[in-house]
Amino acid sequence: MKIALMDSGIGLLAAAAAVRRLVPEAELVLSSDPDGMPWGPRDTADLTERSLAVAGAAAAHRPDALIVACNTASVHTLPALRARFEPDLPVIGTVPAIKPAAAGGGPIAIWATPATTGSPYQRGLIAEFAGGVEVTEVPCWGLADAVQAADEDAVARAVAAAAALTPPDVRAVVLGCTHYELVAERIRAAVQQPGLPPLVLHGSAGAVAAQALRRIGRAAGARTDADAPRGGVRVILSGRDAALPPAALAYAEGRLLAEGSPALKH
Repeated sequence: MKIALMDSGIGLLAAAAAVRRLVPEAELVLSSDPDGMPWGPRDTADLTERSLAVAGAAAAHRPDALIVACNTASVHTLPALRARFEPDLPVIGTVPAIKPAAAGGGPIAIWATPATTGSPYQRGLIAEFAGGVEVTEVPCWGLADAVQAADEDAVARAVAAAAALTPPDVRAVVLGCTHYELVAERIRAAVQQPGLPPLVLHGSAGAVAAQALRRIGRAAGARTDADAPRGGVRVILSGRDAALPPAALAYAEGRLLAEGSPALKH
């Protein structure tokens, strides 16, 4: 089995690690666009062109499914990607986990990029899935860039700034950018208030990985056998074969993908 993932940067690590945990032997193709980051400020035409190029670089390796592990690309380019690659290649988008967060009751906060916060897309999801729940939209200035660079000080500043905009009584936080899942525990520590029940964080990586497996007819069943075979990892950066970026190894998900991979570079 071969699963491809695409993103502007290393935000795809969370979903890739989720696939690795579910199917350790799966071959992974990680295609991103560091030359074009950030994607958020780009207009739809430009973003679509870049998304199609990144997806095409991954599709050239004939994967069984393509995960669009990027909220921005999923919002703006999913129809174009599906028109180009399906039905031969199933394309699975990423949607913020607003529905499960709201199902647990409010109040909730949605941490997202400034471009997504307050957007018609996000407001539509809130209206559809969280109409009866108190929701605070939190713009996370600079957090995705800080995570991409594995800049600990910048991550700490961005998380603290977003936490200051988050009501202290929230019961759950939706991680509305795939990069944020890589620093989930730092977000939890910044938002959790003494004396309140444990904060629930809602990411998308696990659900997206499971959906990709369903689309190709493979049941998802997490495996933790240390002796399970590990599939290789092919890394493509803006169309170029490369190694896993050093910043990726700053995160547990990146280290998981590097462990035992017989094809980390190629």
